[in-house]
Amino acid sequence: MDTQSVKTSTNVPLDTQGIDAGKKIVGRKRGIITDTLGLLLAVIVTAASVSDNTIGNDLLDQATTAHPTITKTWVDAGFKVKTVEHGAELGINLEIVTKDPQLKGFSVVKRRWVVERTIGWLMQHRRLVRDYETRPDNSASMITIAMIDNLARRLTDETTPTWRDPQTT
Repeated sequence: MDTQSVKTSTNVPLDTQGIDAGKKIVGRKRGIITDTLGLLLAVIVTAASVSDNTIGNDLLDQATTAHPTITKTWVDAGFKVKTVEHGAELGINLEIVTKDPQLKGFSVVKRRWVVERTIGWLMQHRRLVRDYETRPDNSASMITIAMIDNLARRLTDETTPTWRDPQTT
């Protein structure tokens, strides 16, 4: 489980966006839960000012409704005791995984890289780099569509053309 703050476009209503004080971003916050393969299980989009705990609780409710067999999830330090307690009430063991303070720079954090990779996959879709949707539920739908597109491309071995690809004539 993880959250990501993104900037919004100018057509987004002010009442659906907020300020993420930690990242100094005016926009919305996306929360996702993935399985161990990085496939999307639950998504929620809120104002950036909403706390990770609130998002985490809503995500856990959404995920356990759709996938009642979930028993464990890994989260970062942004999720506090409230989310861990809510997960315990639902029968989910939430493990807060933190980076080793001894290490400097980038380091892979146990099992957290899976959800980070999924966020990276989603950010390859230009429409998700910034939130253009007027309603948060439309934004969540766009995230789901991007994940479906990602899976369909993997199934068909289709790659996205880039400027690096040699031109065929």
